[in-house]
Amino acid sequence: MGKKRKHSESEAATPLEKDDSAPERPKRTLLGWKDKSQDAEETKPAAGFRNKEKVLVTCSRRISFRYRHLMLNIVSLLPHCKKDSKVEAKSSKGATLNELVELKGSSSCLFFECRKHKDLYLWMVKSPSGPSVKFLVNAVHTMEELKLTGNHLRGSRPLLTFSSNFDKDVHWKLLKEMLTQVFGIPKEHRKSKPYHDHVFAFSIVDDHIWFRNYQISVPHNEADKVARGGLDKMTLVEVGPRFCLNPIKIFGGSFGGPTLYENPFYVSPNQIRALEKRNKAGKFAKKIKAKTRKKMHELSNPLEPDEFADMWKDDE
Repeated sequence: MGKKRKHSESEAATPLEKDDSAPERPKRTLLGWKDKSQDAEETKPAAGFRNKEKVLVTCSRRISFRYRHLMLNIVSLLPHCKKDSKVEAKSSKGATLNELVELKGSSSCLFFECRKHKDLYLWMVKSPSGPSVKFLVNAVHTMEELKLTGNHLRGSRPLLTFSSNFDKDVHWKLLKEMLTQVFGIPKEHRKSKPYHDHVFAFSIVDDHIWFRNYQISVPHNEADKVARGGLDKMTLVEVGPRFCLNPIKIFGGSFGGPTLYENPFYVSPNQIRALEKRNKAGKFAKKIKAKTRKKMHELSNPLEPDEFADMWKDDE
């Protein structure tokens, strides 16, 4: 039999394994190489509130072309909105629209309802718990109709300005908050651009909310370059569209519920048209009465026979 090796010799024969494992290769992205440490830092949840507002914009069937163009103008101004197909304006439209809002993952809704091809009503709704506001839309002027010189980036974030009247009454404060949530584009939204180059102006005149959209125009010449915070050389150029909102009712729920506020000065367009018809009918009735009075006067005051009426007639 062969001799057994000593234990010390066997240890020397087996070489020591070295820990030569290479460092892990960083992840490659479109913007360059990315370390896992950086990735872990970015995946940490950001502290604070993040606005995830999404708005569903839709309209009723048989809407006129001008009101449809107004809706498309608003869709182009709000990159955080989702447009949907037309909805039948029936008594059950509230349940249908609430279901649509839930399916689209939205939290608000703008519903343009056209009646008699003449009157446009706007529902501004916070779904599913409310509140909701019903407006009558007047003085509609679309971008295509106005052809103004103002222009701004599509998808850029607007500055919202409100007149001081919004802080007077409770219902105006509620409307201000709803307009801020619906028309305010969330920060870092994937379809928005991180620029503020236009202004949405909401002002109250004669208990109506007037909407205007202005471009912030800044000179780009080196000589006229505006310093940071300098507002002397900045100007506002109107872009469009224009419209006026007349609040009718504020409801506690989504597309209905208890009435929180009712406008005492609101007069429906049907009543205005009926009054105009009555005025026209009154003019016609006045003409008929004048004719009958004339006939009665002629009968009561007959003319005396003219003695010279037959003077030039030839004697037979």
